[in-house]
Amino acid sequence: MPTRIQKKNRAAILEAALNVFSAHGFRGATVDQIAAEAGLSKPNLLYYFPSKEAIHAALLSGLLDTWLDPLRALDENGDPLEEILAYVRRKLQMSKELPRESRLFANELVQGAPRIHDTLSSDLKALVDEKAALLERWMDQGRIARVHPYHLIFSIWSLTQHYADFDVQVRAVLGDEDPFEGAGPFIDTVYRKLLAP
Repeated sequence: MPTRIQKKNRAAILEAALNVFSAHGFRGATVDQIAAEAGLSKPNLLYYFPSKEAIHAALLSGLLDTWLDPLRALDENGDPLEEILAYVRRKLQMSKELPRESRLFANELVQGAPRIHDTLSSDLKALVDEKAALLERWMDQGRIARVHPYHLIFSIWSLTQHYADFDVQVRAVLGDEDPFEGAGPFIDTVYRKLLAP
């Protein structure tokens, strides 16, 4: 059973790694950078994680569950449009509150997902297939407009995660305006118009 200090150090390493990986990507990050960011020596860090790959894998493993939870919460017994809009709001909130995590995930995907490809092909695909089938049922029942269910999910990911993954660009264009104040109402309107039966 890990001690309080071991738990604290492990958490500090993962927090530091999140900063380093989200800023530099997997290839640009080093164990030395992560150790410095965590305030630990490199040998001390290597006591907890044997390699940069192990740290990255631990981060991605935790992140995948966090990332999939909002889609899992899509409730087949709820009002279809409100369920989809709640999903959109959850994803946008994640972009606001977890931008480093979003960039970490995006960096992994841009590199071809070498460390999580199997999970994407199994866990993620199974969940998206299940929710796409639910969207199809709602469409067949005439409860939302007919659109391609997978592309609907992809568009939600794109529209919401853009605010985290391209934060610098968004803020450069908007200046002092908080991007999330305008994003929520805009995206809500887009999906209400798109999905109204």
